[in-house]
Amino acid sequence: MEIKKYTQTVEEGLKALKLRTAEVPTLYEPIRYTLDGGGKRLRPVLAMMACEALGGTVEEALSPALGIEVFHNFTLLHDDVMDRSDMRRGRPTVHACWDENTAILSGDAMLTLATMLVSEVDDNILARVLKAFNKGAMDVYEGQALDMDFEQRSDVTLPEYINMISLKTGALLATALKIGALTGNEAPDFQATTEALYEYGMKLGIAFQIHDDYLDIYGNEKRLGKPIGGDVQNNKKTYLLLSALESGGAEAEALRCAMLMECGSHKLTVFREIYDKHGMAQKSRQATIDYCNAAIAALDKACISEEWRRNFEDLALSLTDRDK
Repeated sequence: MEIKKYTQTVEEGLKALKLRTAEVPTLYEPIRYTLDGGGKRLRPVLAMMACEALGGTVEEALSPALGIEVFHNFTLLHDDVMDRSDMRRGRPTVHACWDENTAILSGDAMLTLATMLVSEVDDNILARVLKAFNKGAMDVYEGQALDMDFEQRSDVTLPEYINMISLKTGALLATALKIGALTGNEAPDFQATTEALYEYGMKLGIAFQIHDDYLDIYGNEKRLGKPIGGDVQNNKKTYLLLSALESGGAEAEALRCAMLMECGSHKLTVFREIYDKHGMAQKSRQATIDYCNAAIAALDKACISEEWRRNFEDLALSLTDRDK
């Protein structure tokens, strides 16, 4: 399967969005800047794949797929404000280019634009699509809130972390698949297939986020388009950190001391040395593989062709073995 055809369709669709930039540049220029910033376009790709796998067409899924991508970028825009992140995808963030108030307002407008786009579906599925979208959005907000709470806690457990990333990352992947399936809607057992695709998205999101945690320590800054070590500097709870802390012993005590260090490159070096010494990189990679395999296994319950099963499997494997 050629993913590029989907991503190209998404890029063309985003560029074709009519924004009133000339009339209200303060609001719309940051939106256009954000949408032109690239990215994997994973969520709209999943929506269009699900639609086609269930007998629909890319055109039927395109508008809600674009809405999901606009929503995802809205969350990133606000996330950058909350995290005080100055770089994303190799470019300054919106609040760094403009200011925080502009970033917040443009993000608000992106949320409304996303809802408008998601609503552009046949009347017979509109209520179900909006219900799925709203639930997915609330899940993302809950995940972000838990992520913020975890920064202030020293007793976060791995199961709590997995629940948090299920909400913050997995839920929107799962929602994209569910909405895409609704626009296709020709599976012999639609309910079971939709549930299977939703589970695939949730498990894939967990694998995706654990791999992101890994890349924040071991990734290449040029490939990622942003500085590595942001999670370490902010003492954010990640799979690597919590695994090391829960293992107890010398590495746990060393990490607790390292978390008190001032921000800087030395702090990242210390964390990496501790992780290397105690095999945390390998443990993180194995967790990514395990959740990726769980996502693929969920496809066994979906009434889709063998070709489409391979397409979803190939996508999962590529996402969990990426370097950016």
